[in-house]
Amino acid sequence: MPLQLRIENKPGYLHAYVTGENTPANIRRYLSEVRSACAERKCPVVLVEENLQGPGLSIARIHQIVTEASEDVWPTVQCIAAVDVNPEHDYKNMKFAETVALNRGVNVRVFRTVEEARRWLLKQIDALPAGKAHGA
Repeated sequence: MPLQLRIENKPGYLHAYVTGENTPANIRRYLSEVRSACAERKCPVVLVEENLQGPGLSIARIHQIVTEASEDVWPTVQCIAAVDVNPEHDYKNMKFAETVALNRGVNVRVFRTVEEARRWLLKQIDALPAGKAHGA
């Protein structure tokens, strides 16, 4: 299943919808493309709704991908809310990815539902300096 990424402009943030196969290459690709979209649209706030198919990645692979991706986040992307909507994937692994990213200075939180993620993200937008969020 090929990777598909659709990004919508929302008031104050971008909403990225990701589908395809759950592979390290696809994850790296969509993270890079989301970062590029944030740069192009001058929007540092994003909600990532991931629905990748296939088994979850190992903890070692998660650590590696998050460590690599964390190097190129700030200041282009300043706030990330993430939801893995595939019920077959272990939420604890998402929390591990969050911890790795937080330890590297990335403002990211993972959630079980898109609505929880959206509510947190909107609070983060309110806390950004004036003019920093998309549409401001």
